[in-house]
Amino acid sequence: MNSIKNWEVYKNNYSNDFLKSTLSINSLDVDNFVKLIYDVEKNGGKIIIAGNGGSASIASHVSVDFTKAAGINSVCFSDASLITCFANDYGYENWLENAINFYGKTQDLVILISSSGNSANIINAAKISKAKELPLITFSGFSPDNPLRNIGDINFWVDSKSYNIVEMTHQYWLLCAMDFIIFQKHRK
Repeated sequence: MNSIKNWEVYKNNYSNDFLKSTLSINSLDVDNFVKLIYDVEKNGGKIIIAGNGGSASIASHVSVDFTKAAGINSVCFSDASLITCFANDYGYENWLENAINFYGKTQDLVILISSSGNSANIINAAKISKAKELPLITFSGFSPDNPLRNIGDINFWVDSKSYNIVEMTHQYWLLCAMDFIIFQKHRK
């Protein structure tokens, strides 16, 4: 088999896996997610969004677009000084929990992204969000019984063990929901 044929087979399988993942989203969950976002906007709150690594990049991108394109206040906890200060003072596994405790208000919505659903700092942030009674949306993948998947009010899960498929699907779902909100606003 030559490399071009190998590439074509691999590309088609990869594309099919990604398409299957993106189409697996539950429409009722998306509807409830969009309603929570509208509640945040109506109540003068903000979306707090966070992740680690590639998920942090997704969080940053989506946060900016929620604010700029959708007109909904959003903040991403990705500032190096915030992370290093809180990680130094509280430990890495607790930095995000403490950031949410300091910055989260009753009218806010928290979105947490973890490909594996096993990141200690994300799980601790989810627990404090629930303790503060903040609506919580989670995005995870890999194992269907990962701890993060069972904590949120709405839990989006990607049935894949491939980091890139999981991360791309999370970004696709988040941006698709945001674009749907923009679409609805322009129809009014």
